Amino acid sequence: MKIISTVVGIVLFILFFGFALKNTQEVDLHLFLNYELRGPLVLLLLAFFVAGAALGVLALTPSIVRQRREAMRQKTMIATLQAAALQVNRAPDSVNAQQ
Repeated sequence: MKIISTVVGIVLFILFFGFALKNTQEVDLHLFLNYELRGPLVLLLLAFFVAGAALGVLALTPSIVRQRREAMRQKTMIATLQAAALQVNRAPDSVNAQQ
């Protein structure tokens, strides 16, 4: 399986590298307020891809933090319940020893 993923990664890298070599022409990107950005097409695409990925990670951060907090709360509850179960299991032994 690792060989297949390596081969797929190499093939994708070659395809994207070829795409980058084919799209080196200068492009103008017209933004708001008459701001203009000029650069190679492949670099602008890469920059916007990275910005989109970063915004996606930032959008997921609150839910990831919430899930981790809930997991820690559940682990604490499990530990508390296990400790209580041990106390209940030990109690009858001490009662039987006194009789």
